[in-house]
Amino acid sequence: MDVNVAIVGAGQAGLSTSCYLSQAGVDHVVLEAGRVAETWRSKRWDSFCLVTPNWSVRLPSGEYTGTEPDGFMGRDELVAHFQRWAHRIKAPVRESCAITSLDSDGERFVLATVDGAIRARSVVVASGGYQRPHMPANSSQLPAGVDQLLGEEYSCPDALEPGGVLIVGSGQTGCQLAEELHEAGRKVIVASGRCPWAPRRFGGHDFVWWTVESGWWNRTAPTPQARLIGNVLGTGHGGGHDLNLRTLHDMDVELAGHFLGAEDGTVHMAGDLEQTVAASDELASTFKKKVDAYCESAGIANEWEMPPPLKIAARTSIDLTAEGITTVIWTSGYRPDYGWVHFPVFDDMGFPVQVDGRSAVPGLYFMGVHFQRKAQSAVLYGVGEDAQLVAEHIVENRR
Repeated sequence: MDVNVAIVGAGQAGLSTSCYLSQAGVDHVVLEAGRVAETWRSKRWDSFCLVTPNWSVRLPSGEYTGTEPDGFMGRDELVAHFQRWAHRIKAPVRESCAITSLDSDGERFVLATVDGAIRARSVVVASGGYQRPHMPANSSQLPAGVDQLLGEEYSCPDALEPGGVLIVGSGQTGCQLAEELHEAGRKVIVASGRCPWAPRRFGGHDFVWWTVESGWWNRTAPTPQARLIGNVLGTGHGGGHDLNLRTLHDMDVELAGHFLGAEDGTVHMAGDLEQTVAASDELASTFKKKVDAYCESAGIANEWEMPPPLKIAARTSIDLTAEGITTVIWTSGYRPDYGWVHFPVFDDMGFPVQVDGRSAVPGLYFMGVHFQRKAQSAVLYGVGEDAQLVAEHIVENRR
């Protein structure tokens, strides 16, 4: 099968690119391993909802137009939004079409599938910004009797074995699962990591409003390693509220330092919790400085004040049996996984080397990469901007 342009992935990045290509009259196909918005469907827990408010869903021809712009769409509502969007833009999606490799035959790109090869003049890899769950070193040392699952495999408290839960990682997913499990009556311990945070609302606005107005989402990654820093902590549950290490501590969720390993049924954590909280505060302060600068230029006061340092005497060893911990949930982040793309266009961290989505291989593009151009590149608010540039370049190269 020969096609003009093949887009790999029918999430926000792939569908945004498809929308602009359709507007330009460019023939293309969207190849999806599962269904439209599959990651949102199958890798989110039952009570999942957006951390970003509905008004910030600004997909091309797929903006949120509902009655609750300041609300936070749940998983099923968001999937339905994607389905309506794909139907509206008449996206040519081929579902259940997993790509196992991307090569070249010297004339065209060759995408291998179980149903045969697809040849394309151009390829847009839009398979998601985070494909491979990251497991900490020594994660294999946990005893066999403890149930282990990834954050993307968690569904609800009732689906877990009875008993307490150790959550390794304190990004958006880790904090939200810790809150849900605590409210369900579970004993919860969180092996913490570093993530920025912000008050859910201050100065009469949601913190996402401040990310837009201050230009925070327009920033580029200061270092390659900065691409691995988690998103600003918060939650959309209950209409949205603060959620970070301090709020978890206030609700009596036990916090510990980062995971080191396990031995004879005892999990060991570093004695660095206070330093971890301080590092998270520093990341938050970096965002706050951007907000401060905006407030000064706008002649308004910034009501966000940083709290005093958090002092906690955290345990460094936890006997899982003695504490009744029966489940460990890994929420320790993601790494890129483009092993199926057989072109030398990746850096030492596995991220594609690209400029505005264009790689050094003519006709090979990437979309939806974290910090592809800006901090907003992979989110529902900003992915369309990058998609438009990629589509325009494809069009220009057809002339």
